[in-house]
Amino acid sequence: MITSPLLAYVAILFFCVLKASSLDTFIAAVYEHAVILPDAPLTPVSHEEALMLMNRNLDLLEGAVTSAAKQGAYILVKPKDGIFFFFFFLVQTYSYKRYFQKSYISWILAVNPSLFGHTPVQKRLSCLARDNSIYIVANIGDKKPCNASDPDCPHDGRYQYNTDVVFDSEGRLVARYHKQNLFLGEDQFDAPKEPEIVTFDTTFGRFGIFTCFDILFHDPAVTLVKDFQVDTILFPTAWMNVLPHLTAIEFHSAWAMGMRVNFLAANIHFPLRKMTGSGIYAPDSPRAFHYDMKTKEGKLLLSQLDSHPHRPAVNWTSYASGLPAPLVGNQEFKSIVFFDEFTFLELKGVAGNYTVCQKDLCCQLSYRMLEKREDEVYALGAFDGLHTVEGSYYLQVCPTLGDIRVDLGHCTESLLSAGTRPTVAALSLSWGSRKVFSEVMRSKLRGSKGNAQVSSDGRLFSLKPPSGPVLTVTLFGRLYERDSASGASADLVAQGLRVMLGVIITIMYSLSW
Repeated sequence: MITSPLLAYVAILFFCVLKASSLDTFIAAVYEHAVILPDAPLTPVSHEEALMLMNRNLDLLEGAVTSAAKQGAYILVKPKDGIFFFFFFLVQTYSYKRYFQKSYISWILAVNPSLFGHTPVQKRLSCLARDNSIYIVANIGDKKPCNASDPDCPHDGRYQYNTDVVFDSEGRLVARYHKQNLFLGEDQFDAPKEPEIVTFDTTFGRFGIFTCFDILFHDPAVTLVKDFQVDTILFPTAWMNVLPHLTAIEFHSAWAMGMRVNFLAANIHFPLRKMTGSGIYAPDSPRAFHYDMKTKEGKLLLSQLDSHPHRPAVNWTSYASGLPAPLVGNQEFKSIVFFDEFTFLELKGVAGNYTVCQKDLCCQLSYRMLEKREDEVYALGAFDGLHTVEGSYYLQVCPTLGDIRVDLGHCTESLLSAGTRPTVAALSLSWGSRKVFSEVMRSKLRGSKGNAQVSSDGRLFSLKPPSGPVLTVTLFGRLYERDSASGASADLVAQGLRVMLGVIITIMYSLSW
């Protein structure tokens, strides 16, 4: 029998060894992959044909893994749909998926590949991780059989999931996550009945994982950080850039700052669908990012991060609550931004203090510009409401936009050409949002690296004049508890957009392949 003093000694020894082996910093890598598509993406293929295409993509991914490992990376994230692409429907995707149950966790496929059947793609990922002594995060398809005892079982007797897998540096499967919040056009996948909260621990911090559209919702994204204290989020994505406040670099870096975690975002590289923008983001600033609409090549990014980042909490209403009540009678106007009606107030001078309100939300801005051209229009906006287009989620948004002479819901070219350079600016909001994400976007959709900071009293302000024109400065707030307020009109819009998306997909492939 082992005595209590001996058990205590063993526990202390284990803690000391773990602490000694832990790392204060680590090098992270993300790979923006230009995926290889099938010649006829809307035609069902055999498993052998599917495997051949996936291996062609894995050949490119293998080069990124090898390069990252040689440069000292501890972990590499690959994008969503990076092994098989997303332009498929249910019957087209089946041959690309394997059954990958949770009991497989801790399986080292590189050592014992046939333990749970024939899984060549997973085996190759395991071998890549083991051969290069690096953690690998990949997005694959996963299918799970079900039967009539399950009332939700699909008619073909199997669930199909959009799945992330993580292999450690020994090739061991350490995590598997099924995407919860499916985007428009992902009808080929099923969502799990309950959100999956997936974490794993390493010598360089605790990691959590979710996928693409998940980032806009409370579960699992916020829960991972708030309740499970992860240090770093792994984020495979196929993100389409949408102006003015949902471009990849802008929003993902804002999420890292707002949630006070490291954030590793790997995006698909597909300029035809406005998909580009990957990055390595720390709570204090972006460390590395890539945006490229001109070339067809992928890009590997590496940067050093703190294993356990820390950033003080922000009280978003502290500063704004002490400001005087807004003046009545300002010349406000309405404009559509990404299908939502915002209330705007024009910024008429080279300097000023402005407040604009909508419902319970008030947005305040203090600014000074180096210059303001007569042909440009800049405005401070406010939106407090339920967004019901590609999903249903409640927003409180305070944007400062450049040149909004056209309807941003339908045309953004004038926004892309806007070019003010504010020398001093402070933006704050007055009410309610549980989570607020601060965004700054320069021209050409480049992020603002280290020029902006959020104070503990809830102000987004510039530290110094930006090196180039600024397109948008935004506080993007989420009231998760109001998401359920959607009604039948939102369902009709979503249904219509799904039909429209299917038509667009077919037309795009007819034109481009």
